[in-house]
Amino acid sequence: MTSSRLDFCRQLAADAGRHAHRAFGSSVISLKGRHDEVTAMDREVEDLIRSRIAQAFPDDAVLGEEAGASRGLAEAAVVWVIDPIDGTANYARGIAHYAVSIGCVAGNQPLLCALYDPSHDRLYHAARGKGAWLSEGGGAARRLAVSTVSALDAATVEVGWSLRRPQADYLALLQRVMSAGCAFRRAGSGALGLADVAAGRTEGYCELHINSWDCAAGLLLVTEAGGRVNDFFRDDGLGHGNPVLATNAALGEALAAVIDMPLHTTP
Repeated sequence: MTSSRLDFCRQLAADAGRHAHRAFGSSVISLKGRHDEVTAMDREVEDLIRSRIAQAFPDDAVLGEEAGASRGLAEAAVVWVIDPIDGTANYARGIAHYAVSIGCVAGNQPLLCALYDPSHDRLYHAARGKGAWLSEGGGAARRLAVSTVSALDAATVEVGWSLRRPQADYLALLQRVMSAGCAFRRAGSGALGLADVAAGRTEGYCELHINSWDCAAGLLLVTEAGGRVNDFFRDDGLGHGNPVLATNAALGEALAAVIDMPLHTTP
């Protein structure tokens, strides 16, 4: 079952990303809320993904950023968690840093995922217990591994931001990261921020509140690449979101202490 679902998921993410990229840099932005942007293509791509899942796996539930849950999540054995364009502000402005993110969750645990970065033709994918992989330019997939950096003052941490938490909390988080000697960045896509940790490009990603469609795929990429994550899905993280932390293994506990966010007890 996992193999056929993963093949389906990879193809769907790539197809959806190529569809989205047709309007890259030319979409008109509207606002769902302050600094919470959406384009017509967000909705179009989500509709495409939902219809393909409904045809292939009609008994599964779907949770997406734009249209919510297709039915009760608690009753569904399998839930597809989708963000049609993660990094909408980048996408609409012609900044080549956005992705289609599709995760498949069973029993509140990520089962498999695919994440496609159309701007660089990068297809990330993972299945639980099978490793995390990246195919670039349509080439053969290579296995991903988190970085081996073990010193905080050599680490780069991406710090995600949203208005779901007070600005003072975000600034305090940045202060802790900088005081520990880490470099920090914010690039505008939580999904790709987590993919960067899985690929060893950065040592950590954290955010004080993130929705499941932004991170369900990326969290599995990180753990399958040998990294550590917090227990994001606790207390209905699937439905309502939670704080998130993902790190390499070498800095896991040290970064967790700096960011003040415990890691999952089982890597």
